[in-house]
Amino acid sequence: MGSDRCEELVADCRLRMATDLFAHTWDPVVLAALHAGPRRRRALRLGIGGISDKALTEALNRLLSNGLVERRSFAEAPPRVDYALTDLGRSFADGPMRALGAWVTEYGDDLVAAQDRLYDQTPSVGRSG
Repeated sequence: MGSDRCEELVADCRLRMATDLFAHTWDPVVLAALHAGPRRRRALRLGIGGISDKALTEALNRLLSNGLVERRSFAEAPPRVDYALTDLGRSFADGPMRALGAWVTEYGDDLVAAQDRLYDQTPSVGRSG
């Protein structure tokens, strides 16, 4: 696509590419955990409640392939590997993720109330009239 604008949300659209960064549940969580600075894999897993080893591996691989996170190996005994935000990852965490956090802080109660209203209006399965 020769333009930065997307007339249609096609596969190579940059807007779609950017929204995919929020599509995976754990990716923004891992980015937030790395925002304070580099961390070892074990520290990441312990610091993120509820993430499985498989989910962490998948999130780190996606973030590495998107250039948001870097993996640094240190020649020590025992070997040490840290994960850290790249400049691109920091710009994502400080930009869109921060904006989404501010939005949900301001409008989160309204969002929950709207979901609750819909839930209250949805008939229960098996409920007799």
